[in-house]
Amino acid sequence: MPTTSENDASEHLPRRARRQAGGTSNRLWIAVLATFILLIAALIVIAVRAASTHPHVHGKVAPVPTLPTTTASNSTNTSGICPLTGLPAPRGSIPARPALAIKVDNYSAARPQTGINHADIVFEEPVEGGITRFVAVFQCHGAKLVGPIRSARLVDVDILSQLSDPILANMGGIPPVISAIQNAPIIEENMLGLGQVIHRNYNRVPPYNTYASTSALWGLHSADTTAPAQLFTYSNTVPAGTPAASVHVPFSYASDVTWNYDPTTHQYLRYYNGTTPAMLSDGTQISAANLVIQSVRVTYGPWVENSLGGLEVVSHMIGSGPLIVVRNGVAVSGTWQRPSLTSPTVLTAANGSTIALQPGNTWVEIVPNTVSVTTAP
Repeated sequence: MPTTSENDASEHLPRRARRQAGGTSNRLWIAVLATFILLIAALIVIAVRAASTHPHVHGKVAPVPTLPTTTASNSTNTSGICPLTGLPAPRGSIPARPALAIKVDNYSAARPQTGINHADIVFEEPVEGGITRFVAVFQCHGAKLVGPIRSARLVDVDILSQLSDPILANMGGIPPVISAIQNAPIIEENMLGLGQVIHRNYNRVPPYNTYASTSALWGLHSADTTAPAQLFTYSNTVPAGTPAASVHVPFSYASDVTWNYDPTTHQYLRYYNGTTPAMLSDGTQISAANLVIQSVRVTYGPWVENSLGGLEVVSHMIGSGPLIVVRNGVAVSGTWQRPSLTSPTVLTAANGSTIALQPGNTWVEIVPNTVSVTTAP
């Protein structure tokens, strides 16, 4: 006869099998029920989200988001026209980046300069010692190298505050000037602390050997995608004016500038002392489609700018003053007007109409009102 233990084993086997079958069935039902509950929960979440984004919520009309308006100052601008030149933008859309201003020296030892013919606008400002400096402003186009880069001046605040929070690359400046720039609507980048973007030309003598690429400088603010607002008005129609084949801007003996018109290219070519072409390091001559000559009041001091005791030259660019716009071999006289620091400079003809520039690059000559500018047919 089998032992008691054997009888127990023979009796338990079918009961254990039944329990296992029953457990499997119960787990299957639990899994089905859990899946059903999760499905219901998902449907509830979807319904709630749909209700929160649908324009009709709880019987009221929810506000529909407003799309940004396409303007020259908007990074989504699709007009395809560069705000600082009036030319078609590269690849059909304005680059999503701010205006970039670079201070460039114009002392005789700093010539020939590099990259400034790629700028949208160049401002020429008088500084101490009878020389001038350039503020080369880039937006639609860049340059592999620009320079030689030098220090900032107080007039840079007036020049750049109308350009929608631009970047200003410079090689420092005296403390009150840097303080004024940092308190203006300008992003100041002192390259004395930016060794990673500086390019040194060791074939040139310091301080005329510091350069940078526009891409490296824009890269410092890659999150800033706002293009500047349009500064001037542009038109292919040549305005009525007087013939101007030559324009003489005698800043000083050190910067005696003449622009001569080339009717083949519709550009003005720059010369020094009447006959010496103003050349760049790539062998091209400095040229401009437009000359905007602003006559401004100038004061001096109170700060000393150099070791020779030269006082800060302060050009006053808020208010109004005499103006000459030169384009396509024609000079138009009028008035420049600018009511506030962040307002654009308005170019107005004698009849009250806005003077339109030729689409292309522009040089703005900031000329003391004691200097006589002449044009010749």
